[in-house]
Amino acid sequence: MNRNKINPTIHITITAVFMALNIAMASFGIPVPGGHLYLCDVIICLASILLNPFEAFVVGGIGAFIGDMIFYPLPMFVSLVTHGLQAVVISLIAHHTLKKHPKIASGIGVAVGAVIMVVGYTLGKTFVYSTFEYAMIKLPYEIAQGTLGAVMGMVLCWPCGIGKLYHNLMARNERHAKHEVTTD
Repeated sequence: MNRNKINPTIHITITAVFMALNIAMASFGIPVPGGHLYLCDVIICLASILLNPFEAFVVGGIGAFIGDMIFYPLPMFVSLVTHGLQAVVISLIAHHTLKKHPKIASGIGVAVGAVIMVVGYTLGKTFVYSTFEYAMIKLPYEIAQGTLGAVMGMVLCWPCGIGKLYHNLMARNERHAKHEVTTD
């Protein structure tokens, strides 16, 4: 066993739980005049702050793809690319910039991720529905959804303590893995 190897079961399980939450959030939206706001961006932002880029892609891209495939298949490939890219970029920024200031780094990450989501869905809707006008009508909803996802993802991660719980779990998992190596 590799001395620095952390139990992959924990990572797979956490990724699967976030992916299931993303799929569930794709099943309903908050009705607003002229459309809906979907809460999947909250889960994508939270997971991307916590997880590595590959796991974030699985949650964001593949989770959104499956959710759309089940509930609304027309934009599923737009969701795969847009939410996948959004998740990877958030994770990269949150984990590789301003290492001494993780809250600021994750804030920058979710802000950039919201821009990626808004631009991706606006361009995607232009091609999926073949009309620029329809995409522009939905632009305010995309901006609201991206903003809501970024803000709520940050709130859940930092003030609500999910980030601390996650990091404590990973530290305990690492200690357990090191203990197994020393007792072998």
